[in-house]
Amino acid sequence: MSLKVYGIPNCGTCKKALQWLETYDVAYDFINTKDHPPTKVQIRDWVKILGSKPMRNTSGKSYREIGEEKKGWTDAQWVEAFAQDSMLLKRPLFVKDDQAVLVGFRASDEVIQQALGL
Repeated sequence: MSLKVYGIPNCGTCKKALQWLETYDVAYDFINTKDHPPTKVQIRDWVKILGSKPMRNTSGKSYREIGEEKKGWTDAQWVEAFAQDSMLLKRPLFVKDDQAVLVGFRASDEVIQQALGL
C-alpha cells in the first residue's frame, strides 16, 4: 500500500493525523502542499471521488477572501481554485494507491481505519 498525506507541517490537524498514523505504525509519505502543490489533474481526480464540498478548507483566509460567488461554483470551478491556491484544500488529504480516500481528520478510529483500508 502506498499512502500519501497532503497537508502543511504547521497544521494542527495534520500533526494529529501523522501522530495517529505513527501510533498505528502506518507507513506514509507526507507532501507539503505549500512546497509541492498538487496538480490540476490530481485535484480533478480527487474531486471526482470525494466531491468538491468536503475538500474545501472553509476555515482558511483564502476561502473567506473568495466572496459570495463561491456559493454557486461548480466542481470544475473548485478544481481551478484548488489548483491556483492549495490553501483552499482541506487538510489532511489521504491518497492511497493514487486514489483519494479521506479528507480531514475528525472521524472515529474505525472510520479512518476503514477509509485507509487498515
